[in-house]
Amino acid sequence: MPNLNLHFMVSISLLTVMLFSLSAHSVETAQKSLAQKWISDEFQPSTLSQGEQMQEMNWFIEASKPYQGMEIRVVSERIATHWYEASVLAKAFFEITGIHVVHELTGEDDVIKKLSAQILTQQNIYDAYINDSDLIGTHFRSNAVLPLSDFIKEQGANVTLPSLDLQDFIGLKFTTGPDGKLYQLPDQQFANLYWYRHDWFNREDFKKRFKSRYGYQLGVPQNWQAYEDIAEFFSEDIKEIDGQRVYGHMDYAKTDPSLGWRMSDAWFSMAGVGDKGLPNGLPVDEWGIRVEQCRPVGASVERGGALNSPAAIYAVDKFRDWLNKYAPEQSIDLNFTQAGEWAGKGIIAQQIFWYTAFVANLTKPGLAVMNLDGTPKWRVAPSPVGKYWQAGMKSGYQDAGAWTLLKNTPLKRQQAAWLYAQFVVSKTVSLKKTLVGLTPIRLSDIESDVMSEQAPYLGGLVEFYRSSGRDIWTPTGTNVPDYPGLANYWWQYISLIIEGKVSTQKGMDNFAAAMDRQFALMGERTDMKCAPKLNPLASKEFWFNQAGAPKRIIIDKAVGHTLPYEEAINVWK
Repeated sequence: MPNLNLHFMVSISLLTVMLFSLSAHSVETAQKSLAQKWISDEFQPSTLSQGEQMQEMNWFIEASKPYQGMEIRVVSERIATHWYEASVLAKAFFEITGIHVVHELTGEDDVIKKLSAQILTQQNIYDAYINDSDLIGTHFRSNAVLPLSDFIKEQGANVTLPSLDLQDFIGLKFTTGPDGKLYQLPDQQFANLYWYRHDWFNREDFKKRFKSRYGYQLGVPQNWQAYEDIAEFFSEDIKEIDGQRVYGHMDYAKTDPSLGWRMSDAWFSMAGVGDKGLPNGLPVDEWGIRVEQCRPVGASVERGGALNSPAAIYAVDKFRDWLNKYAPEQSIDLNFTQAGEWAGKGIIAQQIFWYTAFVANLTKPGLAVMNLDGTPKWRVAPSPVGKYWQAGMKSGYQDAGAWTLLKNTPLKRQQAAWLYAQFVVSKTVSLKKTLVGLTPIRLSDIESDVMSEQAPYLGGLVEFYRSSGRDIWTPTGTNVPDYPGLANYWWQYISLIIEGKVSTQKGMDNFAAAMDRQFALMGERTDMKCAPKLNPLASKEFWFNQAGAPKRIIIDKAVGHTLPYEEAINVWK
């Protein structure tokens, strides 16, 4: 990597000398020649013809003229899609527009810290951020984020790509505030879906043994009871396949921020903690936060929330029990990144939700989970749901990394950064970027013939994004008023439960009380739009008697239910 960076810097220096030693006409001619080369050599395939791609590039060349020679800084998390942007697309953008982009890659937590630091200090640290749309509730309330829908009509009108085609983006509903304004532009999306060994589930001997033991067919679990039965079956009945110890469940629980993401993104939604409503439950979302109008009014059951409700206790108990009973012994000491490698080892039967950002890593030739013809032995399908879940609720989590501009960034730098943001999501490059990182954002790319050809090699990913599932698996929503401040609560409080230091009920009571205290402090702020205003305390019984969440305890044990894969993926349709 150091050698690549050195080569990149040298090429930039040489190109800078070349461009600025030429006349304006010669510069434009050189840019067009370079654009055509990028289109021919790198930006294929595309849903656009090469002529249409060149029209987009000509627009970028013209629109960027006032910003040539500028250096802008952007930052994003470290996933394959952003590696491609930083190492390939930033270079292409410079050669075509003359705007040098320093595209920094770092951890997701660090992106949020940097963004928060710029808001707090009012210093222009970065010109744009690709941060998760989980912050939409924060952005909407902060008065620090530039509403893109306003910018496009006003000071960004001259630098907004005519063929941007916002309606082609599948994730705009995730980046729109309660006021109807667009605060972020989606750059990449990936979902948390059920993952399983399709080849193992189709073995006749396993199917016969499972039916004999549990009384129903081995297949894609539709509820948590079926998932638990399958986990028990592979971990305690099958135990070994081809001489290898196998496990019916995989997860992670290291005391680490990623444990919090596991719960908030969105274990609780699958359990059924919140209310019906898309993209997030209303009035109570999957975080257990109740809102009235746009104001959070409580997370605890005593204030109308659901964070310490029976559904939340059920969710945490199942997480801990399955981890201890059916997952590899090492799981409790793994974080998100470390656990992501385990599916490829070929010893895991299923994961209740698995990040499709790992698809690229899990389709490499030679892996134990790949066939010789390049097709996977695994599949993804809709995640099973818990006994508190009801039709009309979100079914799981989808990450939507999105471009965010801050108001304290100088206008000219906002405009130059907006050009780069549009470049890396433009139709000219978006299909190729989708094939590299497998994090689609445009419907036109998803519906393309190219994706139809790729579908058999991606284990159900294309089928998911062509279905209504892309609207039912959703990010954190607008009920959360301060994502950076509140996200850390999840792992700090839930880790104490996993470690056995407190009971589940006590731990979640403490968590909900801490959330309410934070809401009370936010409610004193005069600079926050739609600031929290806590409901008065009432008995749990009062709230259980109201419609929706928080929900009264369900004692009855569910009966396991499965479907064949072909029927399970039709649930999305």
